[in-house]
Parts: sequence; structure tokens; C-alpha cells
Amino acid sequence: MFADQPQEIVITARALPPSRSEAAQGVVVVGREELERAAAQGLDQIVRGVPGVQLFRRSDARSANPTSQGVTLRGLGGNAASRALVLLDGVPQGDPFGGWVNWPALDPAGLAEVRVTRGGGSVLFGPGALAGTIELASDRSPGVRASLDGGLHGAAEGRLSVNTEAMSLAAWGGTDKGFVPVVAEDRGTADRKAPFDFGGLRFGLRAASVEAGAALFADHRTRGLAFTRNESRGADLFLRWRSEGRASVTLFHQERRFDSDFANATADRQRVTRSLVQQVPARASGWSAEVRPALGRLELRLGSDGRLAEGRTEELATFVDGAPTRGRESSGRQATAGLFADLAASVGRTMLSGGVRADRWWLRDLALEERSLGSGALLLATEAVDRDGWAPTARSGVRVEVGRGLALRGAAYLGWRLPTLNEMVRPFRVGRDAVAANAGLKPERLRGIDAGLDFADGPWRASATLFDNRLADPIANVTRGTGPGLFPGVGFVAGSYRRRENLEAIRSRGMEAELGWRQGEWRASGAVSLISARVRDAGPLDGRRPAQVPALTATAELGWRTFGLQLRHVGAQPEDDLGTLRLPAATTLDALAELPLRTGLALRARAENLTDAEVLAATGADGVDERATPRRLWLGLVLTR
Repeated sequence: MFADQPQEIVITARALPPSRSEAAQGVVVVGREELERAAAQGLDQIVRGVPGVQLFRRSDARSANPTSQGVTLRGLGGNAASRALVLLDGVPQGDPFGGWVNWPALDPAGLAEVRVTRGGGSVLFGPGALAGTIELASDRSPGVRASLDGGLHGAAEGRLSVNTEAMSLAAWGGTDKGFVPVVAEDRGTADRKAPFDFGGLRFGLRAASVEAGAALFADHRTRGLAFTRNESRGADLFLRWRSEGRASVTLFHQERRFDSDFANATADRQRVTRSLVQQVPARASGWSAEVRPALGRLELRLGSDGRLAEGRTEELATFVDGAPTRGRESSGRQATAGLFADLAASVGRTMLSGGVRADRWWLRDLALEERSLGSGALLLATEAVDRDGWAPTARSGVRVEVGRGLALRGAAYLGWRLPTLNEMVRPFRVGRDAVAANAGLKPERLRGIDAGLDFADGPWRASATLFDNRLADPIANVTRGTGPGLFPGVGFVAGSYRRRENLEAIRSRGMEAELGWRQGEWRASGAVSLISARVRDAGPLDGRRPAQVPALTATAELGWRTFGLQLRHVGAQPEDDLGTLRLPAATTLDALAELPLRTGLALRARAENLTDAEVLAATGADGVDERATPRRLWLGLVLTR
């Protein structure tokens, strides 16, 4: 995961190359070689191994509800909204309504690299990059790569990537009969396997300085009970002009639709009743533009970007004898537009950088309405006052090349995030618990500093970073009562009643470190993230660790040629805001081996969670535990031309 260890020349679809100012921050690059030798082929599982990266749930995207797949950095979690910005070739990938990331739509097939920049990235990338960025770059290197794998649990996956000078194509898909999410000792006759099917396509055309592309994806899964269907579909279009690494303009449009059913199981898990049917259509359009004038030893970046997003939820709720009795619709629009300037200058062995940005934001037509399906009577109606405002941010950095492969760096930054439409207008339920929306949520604001070192000498690579972040007005799901009873914004609740609210702050401090060695055909690496995160608030959450944030994560890898073992450890973490429920620590082992058969063709064997360790992904107040992915074994063929 080190940027300075390229094994081959890889052509990417970046609008512009990385800037010099990036050297002052904690950057981790997962190159194509690492993407290809990962035992787990899902991108969410690959990025999870980067120190500082945290997904809201331990479950991977094959079994988790897509709305729980938010991503953040450096312990700034607490709910499922993403506090890090995921981009594919410069285009934001968060859902326009909810901000979650649909990872099956971002398959590693056709990717050249994943670039993770930890620390506030709002100056260059806008509000979604509060905690940093995860930049995905499509591979444009000429050639053909294909793979076909079959595995346990009735699983099969196929991937294809084709690139020429004028065209690029990436396609992927698969099916999986899945596993039973509920652990064996808690299961009842209602529990069943959670199957998963997915597919996607990315296509691009290039001519001179212009590139156009389109992407399609779809996935389908259930959550281990009847009436728990989840379907995601999407389509993207983009058009880009760029000029010799000096300027670029990108226009994009995205369509998303998420359909989901929810169910309640009886205490003995013998029967299941439908509780909610939901449709979430959303769309977004936007642009980004940047120019880098030639200034000799100075690098100046001037740019602008913006995004308009709108979406709604259409829900059938409060089922009686299998039929819905209430209909609910929530909707809204939001927009952001920003201007930035960033300057980097090198003097001898020292690089100095600084940047400023100003964003304008708008919230419009936030509304929630609930009606009786029988009488048509209006049961609940809220309509928020339209709002808008300004959000200034800044950053500065320094990097000093000490010599003998050692460099010191430091950075200070401000960042911000606009609440998602989902957080402001959509209440939701998970089992017996319910969470109310809050149209009055304020934007989150980050202030942070970090300092670190990078070392490279012969076969050795090392990096370490200390950081201190304070997130003001963080949005969390705050417990405000316990049922059974009636609660505002959600109605009857049997379990816990929570409301989305701005807390005073989250303080997150910690360390990220990586060590790598490569000698001939041998390689070894290790990485660790230590985080001390605490809520600062006048209420009952003061001093508590944010939900779903572990104090320790670590990985270790040992490989020879095309064989590799990877060990992953995640520490214990609280399941809920009050810390009354906890998920224990877990350690898993993955393995990959390839046997060349002839030139360009190899036999591949993969193992995820080889020891079949029990990794709890969720635990409920009712004592029912759910597990993440059990042992998965795969055998397949890989073709490279």
C-alpha cells in the first residue's frame, strides 16, 4: 500500500495527476497488483484494510443492507452516513439521497488504483470529503484481463476488462446463495440464507482530449428472513475534457433507485411479519473544473465544483394482517457549489502548501407526510423552512526531505459536511427500534491536524502519522426513550426510540502506521490504526466512544510470488450510542494462490476467513447476534493478454 513501489506502468483515467500538496498528507495507495491479489474481491473489503478506513458495519456489501455501507476515516463514525468522499475518476459516488456507498457498483475490475487521503479534504473536493477522500482511478492500460471463479455456498463470479487506445470496457457479475446471518445458537425456523446477485458495466470512449463514459449496475439480496428484499439499481453518465495535465472539465449525471422490504421476527424467531415496503429514487447532476497554470517551481490549482441532488422515499408501513395501513413520503433537494485555490511551493528540500475554499449550500423542499391508506386522513406532516449558507474551509501543509530516504510532514485542515436528505427527512426502523428524522440538522464541521514521517530505503518502506481531529455538531442517532410506547415522528415503538441530532463534538486522536518489505519474490507488510474517539456533549453520551468505532485495527501480509496470506484484526467496538451493546474483537485470515498454466493463464484459489472465525456484525437488545462473512473458498481461472 505504498505509492512509491510501482511494479509496472499503469495508465489511469484521472482528470489530472496528483498535486504536490498531497505529499504533506497521509496518503495510502492500493495499486493494481494489490487489487488483483486480494482474496476478497469486493472493494469494500479491500479498502477496509487501509489504516484509518472504517465502514459503518462489519458485514460486507454482499450481505449488509446497502444503507449501512457508509465509509469514514479516523474514528469519526457514529451513524451510517459517509464522512469520506468516494470518487470514481473524479465523480462522487455517494447515493444522492442517503450518502451511503453502493460498493458492488464499484468492482475492482478495471481499476488501476485506490488512493486514500486521510485528513480533511474539503478544500479540494467539497463537503463530502470532511474526513478525507477515497479516489478510484479506472485502468486505461491496453490489454485484456478476465477471471471466472466458483465457490462454496453456490457462488460464482466473473470479471472482464478490455482497454484499447480509444475504448475501455469493464464488466462484472455474480451470484451467491449466501449464508444465514443469525448465529446458530440464536436461529429459529424463520431464519434462512441471504442470497446475493450483482452485475455491472462501465464503458468509455476517448478521442483526442475528450472522454465520455457510462456505467450501469444492479444488485439484489435478502437479509436472511422473508420480506427482507433489497434491490439497488443505478446509471451514470459523464463527459470530460482535459488538456495536457493543465486543465480539465467534467460533467456528470447519476440516477439511483433503492427498493427495500423490512420485516419483524417474533421473539422465538418462528414467524415473520412484513413491517415496511420502501422505494428510494434519487438523482444528482454536477460538475468539476480545474486549471493549473504553468508557474515554474510553483503549483497553483484553481477550481470549482458543484452538485445538485434530489430524492424521495415512498413507503408502505404499519402492516396489519399482512396489509399496509399507512403510506409515507419524504423528499427534498440540496445543492452545493464551491470555489477553491491551492498553492504548493518547493524550496530546496522543503515543500509548503496552502489552500482556501468557499462553498455555498442550499436546502429546499424538505418534507415528510404520512397518511392513512384507508381513510386518506393526514396523520403527520412536516415541511421545513428552506435554508442556505456559506461554509469556508482551509488547509496548510509542509513536507521536508531530511535525507537517506526519510521525510517529515505535517498538515492542518478544516472540513465540513452537509446533512444528507436521508438524515433530515426519513425516519426508519431496524427490528423493534425506530429512528426519527430531523429537518433542522446543522452541517458538521471538522478541525484537525496531523504530523508524520515517510521512509523508503531499498526493500523497506514505512509510514507513520499522528492525528488530532475535532468534529463539531456531529450527527448521531441519539437514544431518547424506550418502548413500548408512542414517540414523535415514528409512532409506536416496541424497542429503543432514537432521533437524529447534532451532538456538541467528537474528539478523535490516534496513530496510523505501515511497514513494508519487498525482496525479490518475497513481500511482507503490516499496518495498524489506534484511535481514541470520544463524544463531547452535555447529555448522556458525554465521554462515550462513538457507535461502531473500534480502538484498534491491524493487518499483516506475507507473500511469495503469487501466494499470499493476510491476517486482519478488528478490536471490540460499541454497537449503540449508549455503549450498552458491544461487538467483541475478531481476527480473520485470508489466502490467495495462483498457479501458472501457460502464458497469460493461471489457476487461482482464494479463501476468505479461512479459519471460519465468528465475526459479529450486529447485536440486538433482544440478544440476537448476526455474523459477518463466514469461511468462503473459491477456485477459478485468470486470463491476462
